[in-house]
Amino acid sequence: MVSLEESIKKYALSYKAKEDLTPVIEAIGGAKIVLLGEASHGTSEFYTVRAELSKRLIEEKGFTLIGVEGDWPSTQHINRFIKGYTDEQTKVGDMLKAFKRWPTWMWANEEIAEFVTWLKIHNDQKEMNEKVGFYGIDVYSLWESLDEVISYLSNTNPNGADLALAKKAFSCFEPFNRHPETYGVSSLNISEACVDEVSKLLTSIRTHKDNYKDTKEGDLNLKINAIVASNAEEYYRAMVRSDELSWNIRDKHMVEAVNEILDYHGKKAKIIIWEHNTHIGDASATDMAASGMVNVGQILRSQNRTEDVFAVGFGTYKGTVIAANEWGLPYKQINVPPAQKGSWEDELHKSGVFDKLLIFNEGNRSLFNNRIGHRAIGVVYNPDFEAYGNYVPSKMSNRYDAFIYIDQTKALTPLGTDT
Repeated sequence: MVSLEESIKKYALSYKAKEDLTPVIEAIGGAKIVLLGEASHGTSEFYTVRAELSKRLIEEKGFTLIGVEGDWPSTQHINRFIKGYTDEQTKVGDMLKAFKRWPTWMWANEEIAEFVTWLKIHNDQKEMNEKVGFYGIDVYSLWESLDEVISYLSNTNPNGADLALAKKAFSCFEPFNRHPETYGVSSLNISEACVDEVSKLLTSIRTHKDNYKDTKEGDLNLKINAIVASNAEEYYRAMVRSDELSWNIRDKHMVEAVNEILDYHGKKAKIIIWEHNTHIGDASATDMAASGMVNVGQILRSQNRTEDVFAVGFGTYKGTVIAANEWGLPYKQINVPPAQKGSWEDELHKSGVFDKLLIFNEGNRSLFNNRIGHRAIGVVYNPDFEAYGNYVPSKMSNRYDAFIYIDQTKALTPLGTDT
């Protein structure tokens, strides 16, 4: 029987320069949805390699949409900047400070600033229908999204019924002082919940969508913010009841946002998605399935043809990372110890101490589909307890279509905020 280490040695390709990413680009083929992962939210190489892949997908395969694990209102600052929707002269670094929700470092960092600068230069040379858009698909921005809805409707339809519904929804949430945990606990008493308010708002906006046509995506902005408000309300109610339930609501929301963005831009639109491996790698190939959890990668695979979706996982053996000791605390640089013995990252390291990539296909998938621990680092990280919760048992060739391994990585560079 061929060992996993021997299989890696046989099929792994060396990755030394961005040109070495060509096999991944070729394997992506005609896919219209490409999911690019990361094993942490604080590793420089995961951001820079995803950026290089994204540039090539944009230039060589006509991708014009990027969806990221970030809030819609915050990412709209990037979208408007790179598409030229605003005349405001803003430095990229200052603009990224719009990411004020913890953990700010995920998007307010030098690696993103460099990529946004490239996107701006690229877009400035393109017609409007060819410009790349940058969108946040996460669910957390309940209050910010309601703010955006009220602001837009106040400017476009101040006497309309939708604005009245938006203000009613906002007033329902106002007693909770923008504290989602407070709302979640209060909603255990169903009379305290704001379900009807956000549901009626979303239904009304969808019904009146023709009233909000906009050449600068104001209509898309309105609709997604209304969807966020509705789904975030459900998410925060579920958060105090069940981790599995709230996880599923969040990932289903992200898929809904992706599909809305694709529908808005037409049948030929193609999107690149940047999220953690735990979101883009098919959950049915992990122990998440036993808990009834689904994720973005799994759902998108089920909704589309096999050849239309391509997922790339990322990993590292050791290095440094930006994370925090507890939720909400300031970030710091943390040492990432060598991967656990017998884990996927350990096997990749043993097969040769160099950066490499693997393409999974019908010829080799069976060699990489035995369950193995695969490291995942979140925004809260304590390496002392890594063995007890940072390895997700996974069938790697079923979870991803390709994998990029960087043997030793370094922490990304935040823009100087304290969170």
